[in-house]
Amino acid sequence: MKLRNFNIDNKGPMTLMGGVNVLESRDLAMQVAEKFNEACQMYNINYIFKGSFDKANRSSINSFRGPGIDEGLKILQEVSETFNIPVITDIHEPNQAKIVGEICEVIQIPAFLARQTDLVSAAAKTDSIIQFKKPQFLSAPEMLNAIKKCSAAGNENIILCERGNSFGYNNLIVDTLNFQILKKLAKPVIFDVTHSLQLPGGLGSATGGRREYVLSLAKAGISQSIAGLFLEAHPNPDEAKCDGPCALPLSVLDDFLKQVKELDEFVKDQKDLEIK
Repeated sequence: MKLRNFNIDNKGPMTLMGGVNVLESRDLAMQVAEKFNEACQMYNINYIFKGSFDKANRSSINSFRGPGIDEGLKILQEVSETFNIPVITDIHEPNQAKIVGEICEVIQIPAFLARQTDLVSAAAKTDSIIQFKKPQFLSAPEMLNAIKKCSAAGNENIILCERGNSFGYNNLIVDTLNFQILKKLAKPVIFDVTHSLQLPGGLGSATGGRREYVLSLAKAGISQSIAGLFLEAHPNPDEAKCDGPCALPLSVLDDFLKQVKELDEFVKDQKDLEIK
């Protein structure tokens, strides 16, 4: 799948969708984008900046949601133009698709909304690549239905993003077999390691997380020979306005990507074995 000057492919060089959970401010977005861009250039990683203009599914009515679509898209456009990189954001309503598609080369359908036919159809009718977060409540094979909805609206440029499955209350688990099942659907697969670390509702009025395991979990996903990672970082995760407990400290991004990139190259250099 072609995006600007690189391909997103399960067998190709690693792609990273990295940035912030929610766009807290223009300055923070620029700071994080610059750091990610520099690190990805250093390690020859294909880079897409991620930032949400609205987190419409927060746990509490008092939670910070973001700057809104107008200000958010201005920030995303500035990031894209300043660093010459593609950007990705999520939409929640069909009427957001067209305007977001004019700025974002990748539109993300949030996990909770991946079965919303009108939303999927509206996104598919843009020129953007469509990334589906696999819902926590769906099995990997069920993502074929999302693909068919998108295809029916005329868009075959689809990415599937694994982010774990609900496991009892306030917990998620990642089944590594899902990566192979998703790959059989003939689409690039991205691993959202950040949100797979969530403890949904674990803090009562907010989501908890386990960021101390982010490197180990990222390696587990990359070991499955997938297109790449989805990763959120913050200069001070404890002060992040959304999902701080899952965010990678920006200060360790270089070392994190060095290890992950080395593993990605090692895995993809191995010969596939057909086992029946």
